[in-house]
Amino acid sequence: MRLIPSLTWLAGAPRPAPLDPRLFALLASIVAHGSLRAAADAVAMPYRSAWGLLQDMERMFGTPLVQLQRGRGATLTAGGAALLRADEAAKRRLSREFSELALDVGVPDATGSGAAAPLLRLAASHDPALAGLQDALPAATGARLDIEFCGSREALARFRAGDVDLAGFHVVPGDAEAAQPFLAYLRPTRDRLLRFVDRQQGLIVARGNPRRVASLTDVVGGKLRFVNRQPGSGTRALIDAQLAREGLAATNLRGYTSAEFTHGAVAATIASGHADAGFGVAAAAAEYDLGFVPVVRERYYFAVREVMLRSAAIIALRSSLAGPVFRDLVNRMPGYDATHAGRLERVARGRRRNAKP
Repeated sequence: MRLIPSLTWLAGAPRPAPLDPRLFALLASIVAHGSLRAAADAVAMPYRSAWGLLQDMERMFGTPLVQLQRGRGATLTAGGAALLRADEAAKRRLSREFSELALDVGVPDATGSGAAAPLLRLAASHDPALAGLQDALPAATGARLDIEFCGSREALARFRAGDVDLAGFHVVPGDAEAAQPFLAYLRPTRDRLLRFVDRQQGLIVARGNPRRVASLTDVVGGKLRFVNRQPGSGTRALIDAQLAREGLAATNLRGYTSAEFTHGAVAATIASGHADAGFGVAAAAAEYDLGFVPVVRERYYFAVREVMLRSAAIIALRSSLAGPVFRDLVNRMPGYDATHAGRLERVARGRRRNAKP
C-alpha cells in the first residue's frame, strides 16, 4: 500500500483547527462551473452541505468567499479567490516534495501494483467537457486529473515553464495565422498535440433570438449589451479576430471591457437579462435554454511533452479519451464531437515569435 502525504490548512486561535478539505475543491468547482448547484454536483456534495460549508467558513473568516446572484450563478469574492490561489500555490510547491516522501507500507494496493494512481496536472482554457473527462478518467483508468482553469495563453506559458504536465487550448483548424500566437509557446521537436474535442463556438443570445442576431455586426448595429471573455483567453482572441473580420472597432461593442471567465458565466449573464449577447460554446447556451448562432468550429488540444507519451498517466488519459464513457458523454453535448479524441498530432512548424503570457 502506498502512503502519500497531503496538505492540510489550519485556522483559528488560540487552538487552530483543520479546515474542511472539501472547501478548496468546492471553490475550484465554482470557478469551473459558475453555479453553486453545478459545483456541488461536480464534487459529489449535496447542495445543502455545500451551502452550509460556505456559511461556516465565511463565519470563520469573517468575510464572504462566494457571491451568489439570482440568474447570474456564483463567483468567488476577492477573499475566496485569494484562498483558492494560496491553496493551489502551496500544492504546486509541495507536490515534488510530497511525491518524494511517499512511502510503500504493508500489503499491496487494490490493483495489486503497489503504485499510486497516476496524476496529471492540467492548466486549461475553460471547457464544460473537461468536467466529464475528470469524471470519466478515474472510472475508466484509475488515473487522476488535477485541473486549473486559466486563459489559453497562461496555460501554454505554464506548460512551457514546466509548471504543469498538460496545457489545454483551442484554435480554429486551418487558420494558421490565428493559431501561431498559441503554437509559438511550443517546440515542434519537443512537444506534441493531443486531440481533446471539436466544438462549436458562436453567439449566445436570448431564447428564440428575438433581436435576430446573426453576427457581431448586428450586436454593434443594434447597440446590444455584450458580455466579453477575459483577456488572454482563447475565446477573447476569437472575438477580436471576428471583430477584425467584420471590420468592427472594439470600442463600438457595448460591453467589450466586461469580462467573464467561463462559458457558463457568459450564458448565465445573458439568461439573467444583464446582457443581450456573448460568445461561447453551444453547450453553455443549451444549458441555460438560450439561443445560439454558430460562428466557427474549433479544435481543442492538450499540449504534452513527447517524452511523457509512454508514461502511465498519459497512456491512461489517451485510453479514457478514446473510450466509450467519455465519448458518449461528450457526444451528447450540443455542438461537440469527440470522434478524434486521444489522437496525436505534431506541432506545426512556423516562424518563431516571442510568446508572452
